[in-house]
Amino acid sequence: MIKTRIVALLAGASLVGMGCGGTDSTALLGSGADDSVSQGLTWQEFRARVYQEPESGVFIYNGDEMADSEEELRRVYDEQVQAGHLTIYNTGSDIKWSASQARNLTYCVSTGFGSHYSAVVSAMANAAAAWEGTANVNYIYVSSQDSRCNSRNTSVLFDVRPINAGGQYLARSFFPNSSRKGREVVIDPSSFGNISPWTLSGILRHELGHTLGFRHEHTRPEAGACYEDNQWRAVTAYDSSSVMHYPQCNGTQKGDLVLTSLDKSGARSIYP
Repeated sequence: MIKTRIVALLAGASLVGMGCGGTDSTALLGSGADDSVSQGLTWQEFRARVYQEPESGVFIYNGDEMADSEEELRRVYDEQVQAGHLTIYNTGSDIKWSASQARNLTYCVSTGFGSHYSAVVSAMANAAAAWEGTANVNYIYVSSQDSRCNSRNTSVLFDVRPINAGGQYLARSFFPNSSRKGREVVIDPSSFGNISPWTLSGILRHELGHTLGFRHEHTRPEAGACYEDNQWRAVTAYDSSSVMHYPQCNGTQKGDLVLTSLDKSGARSIYP
């Protein structure tokens, strides 16, 4: 269940030392199995486990996967949960950008971050560089759009803006098949506090992994915890240290969130 005080990081990771499903009061990220919506639920049970952002109104499940509306959320339930899996992915094909679009991933950073604006600009550049340095992708910062950086701005592919989620998560993002309304990287004020051993750049490395179509690594059976759904295709061997793995879900990356060699090889195989 998504808890009011510990929902998803990046899509998450809980504090180092927590076990899957732990309840450490300082946790700001996904709490493991409780954040993964299980199969066999009634609609009412499923809906009760989903967090709705008060500001944007979008619905967050599996830590940081998103539905734009309750109608879309109901379709997810009807088509996926009752069918034995929960996902918004297209069946039978990878959810990724085309080769040309992957080289033109434009974004803005909202001036609404105030005193944290420069830190976000820098962290986004660092996170983007990590993926650009290993895969054929290119994030393009369009600073001229920063003063109107929101989901209504169609001059960029996505926006990076602040949100007050009450500490429900540090940040969340989107997948390549999201509508423009959903193509946002949003950051809660809690990301600017003491989040050691992570950094804002590390959080955004994880979030940008989602924007490229990469799933949480711990949904694989090898993790032994925190199953989400079975709509994924393995592109490398299981990697417990992946930047896309929640540490509290038997993940072994205990420092800042960085790309591993398997992350890099997997990204190159999807975006050669």
